[in-house]
Amino acid sequence: MSVEVTKNSKTVCVMDASGRLGASLVESLLRRGYTVHAALCDHGDLNISKGVSNERSNNLRIFRSDPFDYQSIVDAMRGCSGLFYNFEPPKDNPTYDEFMVEMEVRAAHNVLEACAQTETMEKVVFTSSVTAVIWKEDRSSMEELDERDWSDPSFCRKFKVWHALAKTLAEKTAWALAMDRDTVDMVSINAGLLTGPELSAAAPYLKGTPEMYDDGVLVTVGLKFLVDAHICVFESSSAYGRYLCFDHVVCRPEDATKFARMVSPTGSCPPSSEGLSVRQPKIRSKKLSKAMLENAEGV
Repeated sequence: MSVEVTKNSKTVCVMDASGRLGASLVESLLRRGYTVHAALCDHGDLNISKGVSNERSNNLRIFRSDPFDYQSIVDAMRGCSGLFYNFEPPKDNPTYDEFMVEMEVRAAHNVLEACAQTETMEKVVFTSSVTAVIWKEDRSSMEELDERDWSDPSFCRKFKVWHALAKTLAEKTAWALAMDRDTVDMVSINAGLLTGPELSAAAPYLKGTPEMYDDGVLVTVGLKFLVDAHICVFESSSAYGRYLCFDHVVCRPEDATKFARMVSPTGSCPPSSEGLSVRQPKIRSKKLSKAMLENAEGV
């Protein structure tokens, strides 16, 4: 649950603030009284200040930033005590392939290196994905998956699950830098598939959907819940490590039919649940649930 406050002395940076998650984080942080540096990447056409009240807009600074331009990252972070980082593919190359894997890893390296060089930086919330957790050879035989699990890069390469490979290697790169520099307190949010009007069957997360359903790990998350989770782990002094973040598990045939309609609402043939059986969910987000409950009780 998100509770708004009227005053907050902290200045935080949101990168990339051009997409749905980043823009929503900016709005929520402003409502809570933060001063926000909104770092917009070139692929975003969003007017980030649209809908922001005049009073709150005084706490908003907008930067044009490029995760491959180190100086632009440093400029956006200057004076900030916190960073919310998420990576979205450039508009001219929205698909995931081997090249995109390299891009995402390089972006994560640049951003975490810049964090380590920003004297005021205290905490980083790094947005990763459930796909960085679930893809490995023995997943179907495991009783349960949680934030301690990692996708296997060799498995991802073998089956060309590029989104999972990008998220896995980028997150591992970020963790390695955060631990090596020892000046950056980092937590990660490993998010399920973000639902909403922009979701389509072309989403790279969706590769391997039948296998995810069969394994009981096909999970989705709503935008508000995802934003609240980010802010919760940022504000919690006891937050640590990785947090799986989702609010729905697709595990029944009727769920699968509804999911298919959501992903492809204009499909010519209505989706069928024939041949599907109820699957036992094999992924848990107990760690995040506990953190959000404690956060709600503490405000």
